[in-house]
Amino acid sequence: MFAGQGAQTVGMGRDLAERFDAARDLFARADAQLGYALTEKMFDGPAAELTRTSVCQPALYVHGLVCLELLKEHVPDLEIAGCAGLSLGEFTAHAAAGTFSFETGLDLVAKRGAFMEEATSATEGSMAALIGGEETDIRALAAKCDVDVANLNAPGQIVVSGRKAGIAQVVAEAQDHGVRIAQELDVAGAYHSRLMMPAQEKLAEVLRGVPFRNPRVPVVCNVEAVEVSEPDEIRRTLEAQVSGSVRWSECVRHFLDRGETLFIELGPGRILAGLMRRIDRGATALSFSDVEGFEKTLAELGLHFDAVPAGR
Repeated sequence: MFAGQGAQTVGMGRDLAERFDAARDLFARADAQLGYALTEKMFDGPAAELTRTSVCQPALYVHGLVCLELLKEHVPDLEIAGCAGLSLGEFTAHAAAGTFSFETGLDLVAKRGAFMEEATSATEGSMAALIGGEETDIRALAAKCDVDVANLNAPGQIVVSGRKAGIAQVVAEAQDHGVRIAQELDVAGAYHSRLMMPAQEKLAEVLRGVPFRNPRVPVVCNVEAVEVSEPDEIRRTLEAQVSGSVRWSECVRHFLDRGETLFIELGPGRILAGLMRRIDRGATALSFSDVEGFEKTLAELGLHFDAVPAGR
């Protein structure tokens, strides 16, 4: 599982690069591909720069794939049953599954981030997290306030997105619709809403020119919470999720219904592992983004980290 925008944190990946050659090499490839030192922004910040949509999206993409590379290197027998990612993380999931190369995906997310940053600058948008309440009631409230349902993260946790005035109205009226807590989020714009249509249209044009392969392992898309495998289908769903709802709870449920019980989140923040506890407490959700977390994950997987030579 791969994290989405909002999970980034200054320092992400630094200790992995210092400890592992494979991490250092992949970070260097990212800098070379982009033509600027993305890793400096990841390792040293400042936070305001890393938080920019055009920076944090490629940062999270590269960081997630660095973590995957280390996991595959040190757990060569690990069988990956499928991949999924929240919002931006869906692109990382496709790179992990072989739909496109590391470099191709990096170019895509860099452009996606730039397009979305342009769209946020041109609109007055915001988002709000709603805890508690029924989905049908929240959808009715969103329609009344002329905003969109952006994320269905877990049972009892929904995010809405749209113009600032509409979001303020949602927060003011949420308790009248059965919501326990309603809080406006500190975000730059209205992601996964109709205000992102200009970014979606630009991304669609880019996607049409990119060759895709069939993924080697199942990838579940955000907008429909189903497996996607045909290139045209993948392009369509990656395009649609820019303004469409992220049905994360259903994405995870897809794998749970297949009998999967072990999930590994690759990225900072443990956000997806936290959502897993709300979706299904019977599943195991491991998470790592740094050396300490990697050691713990390997221990959970029954390995002896001390036996791995430094610098490998």
